[in-house]
Formats: sequence, C-alpha cells, structure tokens
Amino acid sequence: MNFSPDDLPESPTPTQTPQPADALVEGRAPSPVQAERSSADAGGHSDAGFALAASHLSDGQPAELIPAAPADPAWNGWDVLRLVFLTIVALFVGVFAVLLIARWRVYPHTALGEIARVPLVVIAGQSLAYLLILAYMYVLVTRERRRPDFLAAIHWNWPSSIAVYVLAGFALSLALQGLAHFLPMPKELPIDSFFRTPAEAWALSILSVTLAPLMEELFFRAFLYPVLARRLGLPVAVFLTALGFALLHGAQLMFSWGPVLVIFLVGLVLTMVRAKQNSVSASLLIHTAYNATITVAMFAATDGFRHLEKLNQ
Repeated sequence: MNFSPDDLPESPTPTQTPQPADALVEGRAPSPVQAERSSADAGGHSDAGFALAASHLSDGQPAELIPAAPADPAWNGWDVLRLVFLTIVALFVGVFAVLLIARWRVYPHTALGEIARVPLVVIAGQSLAYLLILAYMYVLVTRERRRPDFLAAIHWNWPSSIAVYVLAGFALSLALQGLAHFLPMPKELPIDSFFRTPAEAWALSILSVTLAPLMEELFFRAFLYPVLARRLGLPVAVFLTALGFALLHGAQLMFSWGPVLVIFLVGLVLTMVRAKQNSVSASLLIHTAYNATITVAMFAATDGFRHLEKLNQ
C-alpha cells in the first residue's frame, strides 16, 4: 500500500508551561518596571546617581540610563540651623575683632564696653561678619553639598528686566511709608543712635544698600525659604520666612508692632517674588531699591546728612 506524506498523522505540539510574570526570560533584558521594583526592594537605585528611563526598546535591548535629578535645595534644615549658629558666632568674632583694632588704633584709653556702643565699630564688625558668612555659604554649597555652580544652586536667576524690580522696590517703599503714617510708631528707636553723626549715617546707609540686603536675601530667600517650602508647602513657607525676616529687625524697632508689621509686609512681598519668579536676584533688587529709597529720602531731608536733627522732626 502506498502512503503519502499527507496521510501521516500530525504530531502534537508541545505544551508550553507559562512562566511567572516577574521571572526573567533567558536572553532578554528586564523591563523598567521589573528593574525599578528590584531597585526599590534593594533599598535604593540600582546604580548611584542613575535611574532607569521610563521607556525601553522593544527588541530586548537594555533600558537607557539617565542621570537622576539632584535634590533641590541641596541643603537641609540642619544646614540652615548651622548657618544661624555660625552667624551669631561670626557677629561676635567680627565685632570683637573690630573692638580690639579700635582700642589699639583709635580709642587706646577707652573701656571696651564703651567702644562696643560706637555705631561705626558695630557697623564695621557686622560687615566683617557678613563677609565671613558669605564665604561659608559658598563653601557649604560648592564643597559640602557638591554643587560647583553656586548661583544656579541658590536660584539666583537674573531677571530679564532689572528696571521693573527696581521700580517695584521704589513703589513698595513709598506705599509702606505711607502706611506707616497710620500706624503707631515710637518717637525714638534704637536704630536712631546710628544717625548721630554724618559719618555714622553714611556708614549705615552704605551697608543698607550693599551687604545687608544681599546677606538677608541669601539667608531668608535663598537658604531658608526653599527648605520650608519643601517641608511645609508654599503658603506656610512664605509666611514663616516673612515672619523671621521681621523678627530679625525687631530689636532695632523695640518690637513695636507698627514698624515690625511694616517689615513683615516687606518680607512677605520679597518672599512671594522669590517664589513666583524663582529668582533670588529679583527679590534682592526690590530689597535694595526699597532701602535705597528710604536712604535717599533721609539724605535729602537732612541736607546730605549735615542736619541729622531734622530726622526727629
């Protein structure tokens, strides 16, 4: 009997046993989901500084590795507290160093306690402390937190139109000085003692438009605000940053609620600008213009700081 190939019975196909969903098939790369799950089970990324891409090639090639986004801000609350502590130490060291120099060169027969009450000595010591803290801020960001670009790390971000923020600071100063006329203000404030002589008035005025606004913006808007925003959210961070800014100036204002409220409103505006524009330099421009407006007004009212008694009028 003749048989043809078509008459032969078909051989049964082998039954394939399904593999577990999370098993790795030999010769194929794991999916991003599987890799991320393994990384999470291991307690972190599978490779430091990298994360698996969200998609991969369908032909079984390994998923692409991309650098993980660095933490923003690079510092934390403990770093901010350390800045506060070191600022206090720097102020003590700066003022004491200037005291010794003043005793040696200017007031050889005056007690240190009396020299410490000289406004020029206090201003010089404060300026020295600011420079020391500025240097440490740079070291903290670039060396301790390994962010070589200091300005990028603190979100400096120069605005495209500087004049807009300068005018905003001018308008803010006029508006809040107008508000101050309707608030209870003490007749004399501790800060008035820095305007007894033209030299003291000039020294404080120069500080108020240079180092003072720069360091206040760096601490409150560059270092403190982003830490609070990350932990507590935007509204609370804006409020607490403005409150801390006002309390910093409280001693100079005898903690009288009228002038402290004015400073709180200034801090509120500055922090909102920092948050909205993502720019520390923008808030600095407004802050500097605000202080400069008050300084120019005082300069004009006292005939170039020659008649400081007019300030009491």
